[in-house]
Amino acid sequence: MKRVIKFIFRSVFILCALPFALLFFISPTSQKKPLFTGLSQLFSLIPGRLGSYFRNSLYSLIMKHCSNNGVIYFGTLFSDPDTEIHDDVYIGPQCNIGKSVIGKNTLIASGVHILSGKNQHNFDDLDTPIQQQGGQYQKIVIGEDCWIGNTAVIMANVGNKAIVAAGAVVINDVPDYAIVAGNPAKIIKQRNQSLIQIT
Repeated sequence: MKRVIKFIFRSVFILCALPFALLFFISPTSQKKPLFTGLSQLFSLIPGRLGSYFRNSLYSLIMKHCSNNGVIYFGTLFSDPDTEIHDDVYIGPQCNIGKSVIGKNTLIASGVHILSGKNQHNFDDLDTPIQQQGGQYQKIVIGEDCWIGNTAVIMANVGNKAIVAAGAVVINDVPDYAIVAGNPAKIIKQRNQSLIQIT
């Protein structure tokens, strides 16, 4: 019975999000990303648990993949529909999420920024404004069962079961089971080993 009620409850939220999803799908290709960003901003403002249900419902319809059993808190923004959020992911308030894959059971604390790689802006040409030089977007992968601490900035991949300390700035790939901290983030421990590694 509980399962049926849950299914009906989620179906209601899907139906509420459906007109926004249809608007997204019928829009011209060149307008899809700006529209996605605008919808993300709009839906980020719905407070409480109901807001999380609305966000999950919308993103399950218009993202590359979004499980409907996670939590996406108030004020969290997404910038690219080519994003994947897997089962039981928790995303805290006031996060900014770029093009990425977030593995199942991962916890993302408040104020985390996941950028679409570290090469989004070229700056080699001193005669051209940086904003006109373009760049390259990368899909960042955060593995399963990770914990990303408050206000961390992620610009590289994070392996399975890794921990990123609060305030860390990740510019190089983090291996599985690693605990990293600092700016730039460095490995301070491996969760699957008892030795502390300072690198």
